Order: sequence, then C-alpha cells, then structure tokens
Amino acid sequence: MSFLLSALLLAQSTPIATASELVMPQEVRPLPGQLDQFPVLHSNSPEIVKTAGILVSTLTPEGKNFPQAHLNYPLSGRFDLFAHHVTRQDSNQGIRPLYFGVMLHNPGDHPVKVLVLQANSYLSQADAPFIPLPAFKNNTQGTVFSGPGSRTAGDVLRRERQSGWSTNLIIPPGEQKMLLNLPMPASNSRTTWMRLWTNGPVQAAVMTQHARSPEKWKIQAPLLSDWQAVLENGDLVQPRDQPPSEPTSTAAQFFYGRVAGISKGSEWKATLTDSTDSDALEIPKPGHGISYVINSLDRGTLGTGQIQSAPMLVRYEDTAYRSHGNYGLRYNLDLPLKNTSDQTQIVALSLQTPIKEDQLSQSGLRFLRAPTGPVFFRGTIRLSYTDATGQQQKRYFHLVQNRGQRGKALLSLPLLPKQQQRVNVEFLYPPDSTPPQVLSIQTLSNTTAASK
Repeated sequence: MSFLLSALLLAQSTPIATASELVMPQEVRPLPGQLDQFPVLHSNSPEIVKTAGILVSTLTPEGKNFPQAHLNYPLSGRFDLFAHHVTRQDSNQGIRPLYFGVMLHNPGDHPVKVLVLQANSYLSQADAPFIPLPAFKNNTQGTVFSGPGSRTAGDVLRRERQSGWSTNLIIPPGEQKMLLNLPMPASNSRTTWMRLWTNGPVQAAVMTQHARSPEKWKIQAPLLSDWQAVLENGDLVQPRDQPPSEPTSTAAQFFYGRVAGISKGSEWKATLTDSTDSDALEIPKPGHGISYVINSLDRGTLGTGQIQSAPMLVRYEDTAYRSHGNYGLRYNLDLPLKNTSDQTQIVALSLQTPIKEDQLSQSGLRFLRAPTGPVFFRGTIRLSYTDATGQQQKRYFHLVQNRGQRGKALLSLPLLPKQQQRVNVEFLYPPDSTPPQVLSIQTLSNTTAASK
C-alpha cells in the first residue's frame, strides 16, 4: 500500500455495517512512558517526487534564493533520520533519472565529526518488492519482508547495518559533505533510516537532483557541486501534498498531512504496570483481556485521550503538525506479568489493529469479522522472555494486518500461581502502516487453554 493511500485512509472515519463487526469488551489503557528527547529529521512530504529540489533543509535561509525552503535548525549529539519518497518520473522519455541525497553542513568555526551509528536504505523494486505475505510468519533470519519500509524497520530492529556506508565523516568549518547520494529509479520508492551522532552542530538538507549526463547514453551520480547548487538556488519540491487540517479543527474530514521537518522523540520506552507505584502487571481474569494503545493520534485515541504522535520542533506550514504515524519510532515495552491467582493461567499476547475511533462507541474495541482491503500494519516484532524450561528466548515475527484485524497470538505463556514473568516487546513502527494498533494481554479461559 502506498504512503499516499495510507494518508488518505487516516482521514477516513466512515462507519461500516454493524453486522460485519465484532466488538471485544475489554479495558483499553493509555501507554505508560513517554518519548525520549532525541530529534528525528523526517522527510516524507511530498511523498511523490517528480522533480529536483529541496525536500527538507535545516540550513539558515540567509543568502538562499528561496529562503522559505530552509528551517534554520542545527542538530548536535545523537539524532535519527527517516525518509521515504516515491518517484513517478518516466526516464524513457529522455528525462535524466533522479537521485536522492542527504547533505550535512558545518556552520561552525571548528571541524565536526559525524559518526554513522546505523544506516539502511532500500528500494521497493530492486531490494524489497511488495509481495503477498501471510498474516503471521516466523522471521528469525530476517529474510521475511514486503516493501522497503518493512525491510528497513526489520533491519534496524536487529541492529543490523547495511554494508557500503561510511562509518564517520569529518566536515571542515563552513563546508558540506554528502552523507547519502543514491539513485531513485523511475516508478520506484526508497526508504532510508539512519542513526547519527556529532560532536558539534550540523545542519542537514534532504534533496533530489537529476543525474549527470556527460555523454549521450551515459549517466553519472550528481557531484557535490550539483547538490550545492540545489541547496543555494532550489525551492521546495513541487507539487506539494494535501495540507493538514488545523489540530483544533472540528470538520468531519480531517487531513493529517505528511511529515517534513524535525520531530522530538526517537523511542518510546515503558514498563507496563497497574499503577505508577506498582512493579507488576496483574493479568486479567480468565476469559478477559486488556489492551494498551499503540501509536494513537488525533481522532484516533481509542478512548484513552492519549496522543503518541511526536511533536514537531520545526516544520513547513503545509506539512503535518505532528509526526502522525511515528514512522521509524522504536517501541520498547516491558511487561512484568503477574499471576495473582492460585491456579496456573495461560496468557496470550497479541498486536491488533482495531477500527480507528477517538471515543469507543461501544464497551470495547471494534474489529471486522472478515478483515480485507488495505494493509494497515506490515512489519517485524521481537519478543524476549524466559520459557518454561528457564531458557532466554528472542523470537521475531513478521505481521501483516488489515484494518480491523484481531491478530494471532504472538505468545501463549503459562504462569504458575503467584508467578511473575517479564516479557519484552520491541519493534520499530514500520513505514507503510496506518495507526492505531493495540498491544493486548488476554488470560485464556480454562476451556480455551485446555484446547491449546
């Protein structure tokens, strides 16, 4: 599913026929914890790119032909970069293909060192085509993915580093260096995620530029001087995406917009307990469940009132007010599950994609009996826990869920009477997904457990 389609679906709130729905009565809780403070440079607007120009620039506007294209925001220390764009350009009509570039500028008086801690970038056609996958598949080896967002998020989750990247750069005072200079072939998409660290302030620019053609039928990557020309003389890439609705808008149709700028927060880390003064999460009674909302957003809090979308530190005025979708955000959740009963209980843990609501219209989450249509979640989740033999386990699962899909249990864990068992759930919210989701904990009834 394309990012454009995903954005349009976010704005939809038309109810469906009640007969096709299934309501699961259970408690829905806001997610404890909060975002960290690390900034993330986002480049996702416009999603579809046809021309050369600036996608995001945090350089100063002074001396630029189009000052409105520059956000004037330096980055220092640790920060992340996420970018996803699609090109619809037809290179068969004599137009030189586009390249995707990230430039770093040192505005200071001393050299700046940049460490590339992790970096991954994939094309949809060559590296990670969209292929049909089952709803639930073991992904221990990291070979299961569909689309560049799914593959990128899976690699980052494993702390894998794609080969071919520089590990560090030294940028002299007042100079620029290219961090990335990669092709964007016609009718393709590229997803990029990077974790960086600098020992001094840098400014970044994400741009597109046409390939060089020094001779007929010969194509070369743009040079640093070509990128510098875009930075000095270029405007924001046109055409632009649909502008967002004001956050306070009460209109029936709400446009979230696409993200371009710098958001605050690269990870949501939390321990899920019954209260702030508790060190355990009491499992529900047999046959009951609780759910924690994941990636909640404006008009999609599932009755919790919690908005997890990262706030924007700087943005273009025709792009999203928050980092809706939280693409590339790491969720790192500890669940200290405790069985307070006098009987062994079996707990099932699942990720689910209920129908989006802001206030729950009924006493629980709404799902579709036969979920079909666009994919709303496509990515890998890691579970870490101790099994019944006392062995530490790490398991990876690739999930594909449509709107309204309840989702298969990722783990069924027996808990002895009074036993407490910690489970860790970790994933990067995968690009090409549509929030919100929930993390659900259900204690199986005696009848259900006996049939397992």
